[in-house]
Amino acid sequence: MSHYTKKDIYRMVEEEDVEFIRLQFTDIQGDLKNVAVTTSQLERVLNNEYTIDGSAIEGFAGTAEPDMCLYPDLDTFTIFPWRPQQGKVARFLCDIYHADGTPFEADPRLILKRVLAEAKEMGLTFDVGPECEFFLFQLGENGEPTTYTTEKAGYFDVSPLDQGENARREMVMTLEDMGFEIETSLHEAAPAQHEIDLHYEEALKTADNIMTFRMVVRTIARRHGLHATFMPKPKEGFNGSGMHLNMSLSYGGKNLFASDTGSGISELAKNFAAGILKHAHSISALTNPLVNSYKRLVHGYEAPTYTGWSKKRLSPFIRIPFERGEHARIELRSPDACGNPYLVLAVCLAAGLEGIREKLPMPKEVTTHARLLTEEEREACGVTRLPRDLKEAIDAMEQSEFVKNVLGDVVFDAYLNNKKKEWESYCLQVSRWEIERYLDRI
Repeated sequence: MSHYTKKDIYRMVEEEDVEFIRLQFTDIQGDLKNVAVTTSQLERVLNNEYTIDGSAIEGFAGTAEPDMCLYPDLDTFTIFPWRPQQGKVARFLCDIYHADGTPFEADPRLILKRVLAEAKEMGLTFDVGPECEFFLFQLGENGEPTTYTTEKAGYFDVSPLDQGENARREMVMTLEDMGFEIETSLHEAAPAQHEIDLHYEEALKTADNIMTFRMVVRTIARRHGLHATFMPKPKEGFNGSGMHLNMSLSYGGKNLFASDTGSGISELAKNFAAGILKHAHSISALTNPLVNSYKRLVHGYEAPTYTGWSKKRLSPFIRIPFERGEHARIELRSPDACGNPYLVLAVCLAAGLEGIREKLPMPKEVTTHARLLTEEEREACGVTRLPRDLKEAIDAMEQSEFVKNVLGDVVFDAYLNNKKKEWESYCLQVSRWEIERYLDRI
């Protein structure tokens, strides 16, 4: 990670002919927000003097004061490659503080920093590599998003079957211009579905990268006349889009998830995984935050529907990849890319640290699809059904003192209230399925 000083920023702004600077931050629900200033305001920005009306931001209303200060993280300074080469546009990712200089308790980025500080006290660094899936659909006549595609490509297909190959390549090149390290890009299982895997980074940078990644993908898709969506299940009958999270802990640069014998994973890694398994239900409203998220977590596809772990590709909640040694890790497979990455990584790390502190034992491995097990076999493996819908996930989170302690009262209450409103709004809708099933029969 770069370590820029104010002097570095002034120099880069002048040398690169930067004219506009976007001050970006993330709200509770995981939406990227920003305000733009000209470089005439740079001194004010770098002195943490730029203010916003926090009470006007959805999710912050009722928790934020009218005057909140944006503190730019200098190391997140980057120039948008797709903007004009004269009068360039750059950005900072920012933390949010009260006007008196105290941290804003509802800032998701600061919540993750707080949990990372707990890990640091234990000498631990939390590293995460996300596998980001999304769809590229055609735009309508008026530029509106659709779910229409003429594509019929599947896993690992190439052009001309893969009609999004050029767009995906430009996404990767743009991300690399912005300092990302991309491990893999490919066409996924469903028509018009794509995956780009980001390199392992320390968790705060990973969360920052996910927010930037979503912005870049949508922007470049538009340049190709396409709409990029991270919606987990935009089309029935096809695989949905997830965001598998590959996680490990290190100490002094050494991967602590590696087994001393060079095979499997360490006891510490098992404790960490056990902690996440323990809180699988209560964190689901964060890892899978939409009504639509639970249309992906159904039988018949590759997404997990039960808790449990396996070394095999059996759609487990947690998978232990075959890579060993310094590449040892656990892969959490339930999340989708619609969640707030700062809050998701905060609860995952906190759960894993609890597992380490309490030396929680790893349950028995699930060696077949969990849905094929008997109730007795599931009980023996500690396997339970993941929430079937957002309402179940909300109820599980609301009863969790663990999640409340990680997020803090303000974010915990505000997040739940927002999700309850979303569920209630959904329940008022009359779906196409209901019309087709009942209208001519009843």
